[in-house]
Amino acid sequence: MKLVALPLGLLLFWSGFAGAAEEPKVLAKVNPLPVALDRDFEFRKTKLYFLNDKPLTQKGLRGTATSSKPGKLGSTTPSSKSATIQEASITFERQYRLFGAVTGLDQHQRFGDYFDFFWRAKRPADLTVRLEYRQEKLHSFVQAQEMSYPNARGNHKTEFKVVGDDYFDDGRVIAWRCLLIENGRIVAENRSYMWE
Repeated sequence: MKLVALPLGLLLFWSGFAGAAEEPKVLAKVNPLPVALDRDFEFRKTKLYFLNDKPLTQKGLRGTATSSKPGKLGSTTPSSKSATIQEASITFERQYRLFGAVTGLDQHQRFGDYFDFFWRAKRPADLTVRLEYRQEKLHSFVQAQEMSYPNARGNHKTEFKVVGDDYFDDGRVIAWRCLLIENGRIVAENRSYMWE
């Protein structure tokens, strides 16, 4: 019985490492690349989330809409049903990002900007996904993170984050662009409106 349990335990142990998500590589220097856009590669959707170190409040959940009296004509307050749905999704995202962060230091390392990029490759290709970004306190200095996908085809999701000390020391991300790179050329691009 022990002989069967040992290989099974090792298999489960190693499969846990194989399924672990790969972390993006931070680039020391960001080199410009030639642009050769290709219709076989595209960004489908982008999800941005800012996890603040300040606790959520009712006012923060409902945004900047104000009203002197609930239900008054001309009020800009969202309906109670849509506000409840919005509050639930914001609360869930915060709880999801903070899951497992027990101590204050753990939580400190999770605060900052999160970027989720959903993209598609219509043909097999060795691709690199690069996030280039600028932060508040660094002004025009461009930083970058990359993830590689050998022989990528189909729909993919790539997650980047600027959190913890990077966020607290250098500020929020104020401008960004995400690139799909094949053979040293940009084949697809998605950017914030603040990117030059």
